[in-house]
Amino acid sequence: MKQLKTVRLLQNKISFLLDVKASKKLTFISIMTLAVFFFSASFGDSFINPFTVIQTLSGYGSEFDQLIIVDFRMPRIFLAAFAGMALAVAGAILQGIIKNPLASPDIIGISAGGGAAVVGFLAMFSDYNHSLTVSIEWLPLAGFIGATIVGLIVYVFAWKDGVTPTRLVLIGIGVSAFMQAITTMLMIIGPIYQASEANKWITGSVKSADWNQVQIVVPLILVLLLITFFITRQLNVQELGDDTAASLGQSVQKARLFLIILSSSLVASAIAFAGAIGFVGLMAPHIARRIVGPSFGVLIPTSAAIGALLVMVADIIGRTAFSPLEVPAGVFTAAIGAPYFIYLLFRNPRK
Repeated sequence: MKQLKTVRLLQNKISFLLDVKASKKLTFISIMTLAVFFFSASFGDSFINPFTVIQTLSGYGSEFDQLIIVDFRMPRIFLAAFAGMALAVAGAILQGIIKNPLASPDIIGISAGGGAAVVGFLAMFSDYNHSLTVSIEWLPLAGFIGATIVGLIVYVFAWKDGVTPTRLVLIGIGVSAFMQAITTMLMIIGPIYQASEANKWITGSVKSADWNQVQIVVPLILVLLLITFFITRQLNVQELGDDTAASLGQSVQKARLFLIILSSSLVASAIAFAGAIGFVGLMAPHIARRIVGPSFGVLIPTSAAIGALLVMVADIIGRTAFSPLEVPAGVFTAAIGAPYFIYLLFRNPRK
């Protein structure tokens, strides 16, 4: 039986029930994620003592340590953590809407839309000398726009007197396949350098992260995460089914549209700078659900912590396992996620 505690804030203006056991598990996972966040700065071409990392982050390190840890490693750690959080929470939202643990941004085409937009950008703005005619800094914006537009296209195509979870998944799979076909065609007909650049982005990597990117993506994802946390009740109601949700006073289709836009925005924000890191949106919410249960009030922050942990660990492995070569983080999330997806299929044969 759950041990629930009533929490009241702002002179009883805000009150909610807190699952004590689930909250303890969330606290443990959050502490573990924070530990990986700080100590992952130790790993790279050369190992740096964790105590040196703490000293440097406190402002007492040498100039060399400051350069390596603060200027080179910390931006990619921030980007990995927040991209992981955004993808995981987006996956949790989609699984809540579709009421299926197999749902994820990869499956319904949002990630594929971002990939197609990036490859299209590289093809459109390349000249005969195989160089870009515009700044590469516009590339993240192309990925953001592509992912957002495809999310809306999936919703529009799935509409038939409302949007049902089954139609959303089927249309999403079709749109995803179409976007992947466009991406492949553009990579084949384009120059080799374009295919190489696009492939790194489609796989998902935080190698090129810098503080300018962090200053853009962190506030954006934080705002979206806060919005998600404050509408968890809408997600809990959605999982009860359309008829029950409507009887409780929810405008089901309006809520579903808003949640899809929110999920698409989270995915677009993440892949705009970190690329299409796969399977995080599938794995993290499912793992979180097994740990803390289905209530979105605790599921959302737990999914965020696990998503950040997955991408940061994948980036650490990518930096160190094949040194001096660096392997994109998306390779390792896919290596874990693909068999995990098959495992879920066998566990949920009727889904």
